[in-house]
Amino acid sequence: MAKKFGGKYSPSGSNAPLEGSKGTPSPSQVQPLRNSSVDPIGLRSNLMFLPGALMLLFSLTSGASGLALGLGAAALWTGAAYLLREGLRAKAAFDARRVARKPALPRKILAAVLTGAGAGLAAWKAEPGLAIAAIYGLAAMGLHLAAFGLDPLQDKGTEGVDDYQQARVARAVEEAEFSLDAMTDAVLRARDRDVELRVEQFQAVARDLFRTVEEDPRDLTAARKYLTVYLQGAKDATVKFADIYSRSQDATARADYLALLQDLEENFAARTRKMLLEDRSDLTIEIDVLRDRLQREGVQMDRS
Repeated sequence: MAKKFGGKYSPSGSNAPLEGSKGTPSPSQVQPLRNSSVDPIGLRSNLMFLPGALMLLFSLTSGASGLALGLGAAALWTGAAYLLREGLRAKAAFDARRVARKPALPRKILAAVLTGAGAGLAAWKAEPGLAIAAIYGLAAMGLHLAAFGLDPLQDKGTEGVDDYQQARVARAVEEAEFSLDAMTDAVLRARDRDVELRVEQFQAVARDLFRTVEEDPRDLTAARKYLTVYLQGAKDATVKFADIYSRSQDATARADYLALLQDLEENFAARTRKMLLEDRSDLTIEIDVLRDRLQREGVQMDRS
């Protein structure tokens, strides 16, 4: 019978080692990972690399013209597979946000076009003819679009949002994401699964703040130091911790780093809650102003 990954001797299992002499549970036991998500790149998209490899293999004994056509088809299919992977990631990121811009480059559509072009070259290699190549190319492109869908073609949740402010937020969030990615890369050197989980948990809280700022760009001023100074400091601290811990397995350095992550997480969560409360207060004020204006114009409203 299939079982969920993990057991009593895994880092987050029931019999996992406890930190400290007082039996304090490890970070992965205290709080489960929040906002976990599945990588949108699955088996179907990975299999799209197979046709290009097979075409390259079968073209090696096809003569000069056959080899050229086969190499072209293999290159187009491989490029389409890479574009498809990036398009799936962009679509997942778009769906995860309530406010999002459509991707600047429609990667999945371009992947379908490259797939169709590759199929056309492959068909021409097997049986030269423009009509046959076009038929196979259009069929492959249509099947690709049916299997993987289109890219988002319209912005989501951006009605009434200033484009300039939204662009500023997008740049700030992109820089903040670079800091989080650098933290992920650095902490892997420590080779401590509990610490890796703790970093992922902090990143989830930080991304809650990102989403809040994206939904209301006016919050950027209040959150800028969190997206720049604090995250830069967290990244530098992670790099230094990984360097020290990978060499010496220093328990004190580990405890200090986990305490830093805890402080950062609490501060980021508090900042997010405060911004949400301020947004709610602004909405209440706008509702009250509108009610007063309607009453002055003789419109009675039910306050229940």
